[in-house]
Amino acid sequence: MAHQDQLHRYLFENYAVRGELVSVSTTWRDIIDGHDYPLPVRDLLGELLVATSLLTATLKFDGDITVQLQGDGPLTMAVINGNNRQEMRGIARTQGDIAPGSSLKEMVGNGYLVITITPAEGERYQGVVGLEGDTLAECLEDYFMRSEQLPTRLFIRTGEAESQPGAAGILLQVLPAQDASTDDFTHLATLTETIKTEELLTLPANEVLWRLYHQEEVTLYDPQDVCFRCTCSHERCGAVLLSLPVEEVDDILAEDGKIDMHCDYCGSHYIYDAVDIAALRNNAASEGNAQVH
Repeated sequence: MAHQDQLHRYLFENYAVRGELVSVSTTWRDIIDGHDYPLPVRDLLGELLVATSLLTATLKFDGDITVQLQGDGPLTMAVINGNNRQEMRGIARTQGDIAPGSSLKEMVGNGYLVITITPAEGERYQGVVGLEGDTLAECLEDYFMRSEQLPTRLFIRTGEAESQPGAAGILLQVLPAQDASTDDFTHLATLTETIKTEELLTLPANEVLWRLYHQEEVTLYDPQDVCFRCTCSHERCGAVLLSLPVEEVDDILAEDGKIDMHCDYCGSHYIYDAVDIAALRNNAASEGNAQVH
């Protein structure tokens, strides 16, 4: 039976190193459901989802994070958007064929990784990394060394778990403002690297940690649930329609009799007819007048 998607934080008692372990199989399936992605794109979205969840947990903030790949290859964009509550959604866009077994570089071409952090309060931050590594994990490790100067390792696995797509991962990172010797960090990374995909996708967190670090003292903290959640709504789509030129909206209504707003993330449809549009405009005008007074 599939276990609940969860993020676990853990700490090594004898080293200035912390870890995170996340399982996102159900969330990943919710994201790719209804989309006919080529297998390499599907797997890359799984990797991005694992990475975004792990990244979110490294940040002490309330707000949103977006991790996006862009390039000039047949995969023009792949993006995962999440928040500090571990609510995730994602999408990919392709043009042209993507062959089975395509690498990150073959899919994205000349591209880069954009990490955008939008706190509920405070300044928005954006980091851009060239795709120097061969894998997403290597590119993100490079990002941490450049932006945070923190030795970091990511172990991301996608595959089949109980005949269903499964995705999970582990992050190891030296604690900020702490001195962890390179040998200690390398030792823990070497242990972590031995994890088998099947173990990571199917075993409970405490069992995974026992298999990896049974000779170490590890404190495992209470988990945080991870889930798929789209932020689209009738109100948000209405606000988008109000931002469009009036003539453009009226032309579509005259031609089709209605406007169908489709959410690419979750597949929801929001239908607006002439009465709905009139009500939106009246409400906006009333609010505008109220603000003037």
